[in-house]
Amino acid sequence: PSLLRAISSKTFNMRNIITILMVLISPTMVAPTSVDLIPIELPVKKEVVIIKNMDLFLHDLGHRESGNRYDVVNQFGYMGKYQFGKSTLKTLKIKVTKDAFLNSPDLQEYAMQQNLLYNKKKLQKYIDKFEGQEINGILITESGILAAAHLGGAGSVKKYFRSGKVMEDGNGVKITSYLNKFSGYKLNI
Repeated sequence: PSLLRAISSKTFNMRNIITILMVLISPTMVAPTSVDLIPIELPVKKEVVIIKNMDLFLHDLGHRESGNRYDVVNQFGYMGKYQFGKSTLKTLKIKVTKDAFLNSPDLQEYAMQQNLLYNKKKLQKYIDKFEGQEINGILITESGILAAAHLGGAGSVKKYFRSGKVMEDGNGVKITSYLNKFSGYKLNI
């Protein structure tokens, strides 16, 4: 009845509007008796700032490559947390047995640092030219380029930027997936 009176009268005030809304939402709700509204403090959603740094990059890349396991060897013979091949270790001038490499987390971390430095030197021209650009929906960053080079070698990254040819590894993982997945980390190398 009070709802019909409020609707039929020409004077709608805040109390009437609240009453109408409450009845529409839940007919069993009790209408407020005063026009004073009590402010309700709603939780404020805070923006989460994710700091993507070198440590997180190495953790995420290691997780993608091996589940962060230093003792893993895949079906193609790639070893350790970052799945290094013998030829890459040779290029980095790391001469060690398979067992010694697998049993030395420090050596594997050193190899990864050396690999990043090596690939950055080989790809600096491409980093300078393409960083910050979007190519085929992928934001190009230094970290993405270096991750892609870790997956497929610096040559496959150069070929991608020159011709658009996308290399993939023996498991069918494309370098563009690494360009995308590992984009936006601050490496400071």
